[in-house]
Amino acid sequence: MAQDLGLDLVEVANTASPPVCRIMDYGKFKYEQSQKVKESRKKATHILVKEMKYRPKIGPGDFDTKTRKVEAFLEEGSKVKVTIMFRGREMQHPQLGRRILDRVAETVSHVGRVEVFPKQDGRNMVMVLVPGQATRRQREAAEDRRAEEVAAAEEAAAAEEAAAEMAGAAEASEAEATQAEEMTDTEETEAGSTSPDETPQTS
Repeated sequence: MAQDLGLDLVEVANTASPPVCRIMDYGKFKYEQSQKVKESRKKATHILVKEMKYRPKIGPGDFDTKTRKVEAFLEEGSKVKVTIMFRGREMQHPQLGRRILDRVAETVSHVGRVEVFPKQDGRNMVMVLVPGQATRRQREAAEDRRAEEVAAAEEAAAAEEAAAEMAGAAEASEAEATQAEEMTDTEETEAGSTSPDETPQTS
């Protein structure tokens, strides 16, 4: 029957009893299958990981430019690795990098959310963002971290101010003591000088 129709007899279920066969154009069937595979590959989502690097002392203009690029990457469906690069003594102030990462996450929260929270990686601090809006818990966690950093900064500023006041008071006391010593030396010099009554007269 398949030969009379100019088609192929294809066995599709050899374990059935009796086995099941189908009369079809096998060449056309193979072509359609390959087209379906191509379509499925086109629809498959390939998530790329982009990276954006910041510095702890980045200026407002550079911050806005880089953050707009991060937002564009997220809108395209890519993950974004945000890196803060520390140099030299900047390593002693990790809160500066964390503050920048929190600002980035908050700015792009309408298109991306935090997948990997900020963590130290050698001389860098890294955070990973993925497409999708930030959850309420993530926003609250970021706000809590910012509040803690602000409180710590205020305490440090108060401590520095108190230390400066103490140093100023110590300098003032030292100046007063020096001035008192100078006045004492002057009085002793004046007392030790010869008075006019004691000046020897010539006959």
